[in-house]
Amino acid sequence: MNIPTQMLDLAPRRGTLSLLMLTTLAASLSAQAAFDSGSTGSDGALSPTVNTAIPLPESGVLNYTSINIPSGVTVTFIRNIANTPVYLLAKNDVTIAGVIDIRGGDAKPTGTSGDGALADDGLPGLGGPGGYNGGRGGTEDVQQRDSIIRGGTGLGPGGGAGGIEGSDGCVTGRYFKSYGVGGGYATGAYSYYLYACGISSAYYVPLGKAYGSTLLQPLLGGSGGGGGRGGTLYPGSGGGGGGGALLLATSGILTINGSIDATGGDGGGNAGTGTGGQGAGGSGGAIRLMAVSITGTGQVSADGGCINLGNSRRQYCGSDGYWYQYGGAPGRIRLEANNITYTGSTSPTFVKDLPGPVFIANSPTLRIASVAGSATPANPTGNADIVLPATTTGPVDVVFETVNVPTGNTILLRIVPASGTATEVLSPAITGTTASGTASVKATLPSGLSTLQATTTYTVVLAGSLDLSRFAHNEAVEKVEVSVPLTGEPRARLLTASGKAYEVSYAALRAAGFRG
Repeated sequence: MNIPTQMLDLAPRRGTLSLLMLTTLAASLSAQAAFDSGSTGSDGALSPTVNTAIPLPESGVLNYTSINIPSGVTVTFIRNIANTPVYLLAKNDVTIAGVIDIRGGDAKPTGTSGDGALADDGLPGLGGPGGYNGGRGGTEDVQQRDSIIRGGTGLGPGGGAGGIEGSDGCVTGRYFKSYGVGGGYATGAYSYYLYACGISSAYYVPLGKAYGSTLLQPLLGGSGGGGGRGGTLYPGSGGGGGGGALLLATSGILTINGSIDATGGDGGGNAGTGTGGQGAGGSGGAIRLMAVSITGTGQVSADGGCINLGNSRRQYCGSDGYWYQYGGAPGRIRLEANNITYTGSTSPTFVKDLPGPVFIANSPTLRIASVAGSATPANPTGNADIVLPATTTGPVDVVFETVNVPTGNTILLRIVPASGTATEVLSPAITGTTASGTASVKATLPSGLSTLQATTTYTVVLAGSLDLSRFAHNEAVEKVEVSVPLTGEPRARLLTASGKAYEVSYAALRAAGFRG
């Protein structure tokens, strides 16, 4: 099927990256040390009395004096153009008796399922703020042609694979090939298969990859679930959106007696003769809570999405692929405070630590400057940022710009089409200077809508008197490996003389004198 134009999404914050704040650094702080959220208080007090949807500014940062969400009130957020995470900063105490909702969206129902509206069949669920969209369901086709019916891959570093052509059965680890695969995050997400298939676990690999770390620096939302394979009369249903990403930091006490919800969205329901495959759930999002003290008995959730079956949400949950599991992987929850007396429930289990840096300044950055000679906008939206003419054929040039990234390193470009399998291309070495570098790679883009993602990873060999052993269990550190996404904060790993690797917060390394 030929589509007259090629539309490219330049997805911000894309790439597998993570940062880590080790407790060995924080342990040197006083247990009663004050914590500064950095809030300017310019947005006043947040104290809604009715359900409220807050538009996010371009930066995603909201500066409050205090936050009080009463019981019975739900606060949601309207995604900004760049779909950044939500950064709620407060100078004084924060009390959540109601709900903060950053869940991923459910995909639309397909065929005779749902409200009967056919125009939205196959549409995926949107990611929560800072999360990634699900994959679109494959298009209907009586002839069941491969290139038409393939389901789209979910967006994000752990985007789940779409449903593919061919008869369902015990083939290459996928029992129902028509179904999408859930988005990965804290763990990988696997396609469904039966014990009766007799498939060795050695050949059973996740089709929604795990990414990030428990430190949630940088802050990444959940990834979208894959869309289902198209049917003969109706499209496959889309995948659920990934849960959003939230950083809530207060210089005072954080009390949670209500709930904070970053659950992934469900794959869309489907029904009717000639219906396509089922879309899978998006992964759960990310919740990072920072305060002097955290208390309360409420609930914090970042579970993966499931599927909508028979107009019933959250069916066949789970992401390990056993016994009809089509869900997204769980997200991540992190609590940082000098004093944590919180006794509520979290799913998944939270990780705790003393407060680390809220933001990182002057970190390495990477952006796509142009595609096929068309310049990218200064603030890509992730939605048709570039439209190429129908006459565009063959490989095109994708040009990158870097800041504070050493030359000689390469950039990995990932191309995610609306339907079909994602592909990756490795660029030649970055040229120019560390302060301002460039690289270009030739890539063949599929017809229709595609999303471009990119990451660069480089290693810095330590020299001189800089000693980072306190971040590596007192082992001598020889190298620092840094990974940089399109936008956002880098990931850092310390490589020791004995061959061990330790993830460390890039902000902590900069504070210790590391520059690279």
